[in-house]
Amino acid sequence: MNKSMVNVLIAAVAALVLLSMSVFVVDQRQNAIVFQLGEVVGVKTAPGLNFKVPLLQNVRFFDSRILTLDTVDPERFITAEKKNVLVDSFVKWRIVDVKQYYVSVGGDEVRAKTRLLQTVNSSMREEFGKRTIHEVVSGERDKIMEVLRTKTDTDARKIGVEVLDVRLKRVDFPLEISEPVYRRMDAERKRVANELRATGNAESEKIRADADKQREVILAVAYRDAQKTKGEGDA
Repeated sequence: MNKSMVNVLIAAVAALVLLSMSVFVVDQRQNAIVFQLGEVVGVKTAPGLNFKVPLLQNVRFFDSRILTLDTVDPERFITAEKKNVLVDSFVKWRIVDVKQYYVSVGGDEVRAKTRLLQTVNSSMREEFGKRTIHEVVSGERDKIMEVLRTKTDTDARKIGVEVLDVRLKRVDFPLEISEPVYRRMDAERKRVANELRATGNAESEKIRADADKQREVILAVAYRDAQKTKGEGDA
């Protein structure tokens, strides 16, 4: 192989390397930011092939899919009745403004989740503090979740994030108050059951007395008619 062929091969390899360093592909599940010397010079949100200046520019990719923020342990909140409740919740969110997301939290998902969790907890504390246990457990649960989603989404937009949903998975009593509550519930159910039994017995006695009365009346009328018929037959 002569020197000219070697030079051609070297040039071809160099061109391929340069080309590979000049292109990047944005997946449909991603957004990308193009940096030049640490400064943001472009944002790519559409999937496809893109170009950058090799060595001078670099690219960072961010997930654009819906993500889940799930609390590890239940959080404790106080209701309007000054009762503690334990709440399990989760948040569905996604990046909608990748540049703002990078500027606000440095593109760090952990920092973004921390910000969302702080907003959710603050909103929960406010909403639970205005409602009774019955309202947070069942009465206004859907309304609470919608208020939480709206408030969290408003704050999340400041960091380039959209909150799609906030859900309360479970609302329980702490152990120190759950047993007394269950005992009161059991006593209440027994009281209602006893009242229903007493009412049923009273109605039963009333029906039985009425039936006995009607029986006596029917027998008396039958006896009268029988005596009348007998008298007519004797005559």
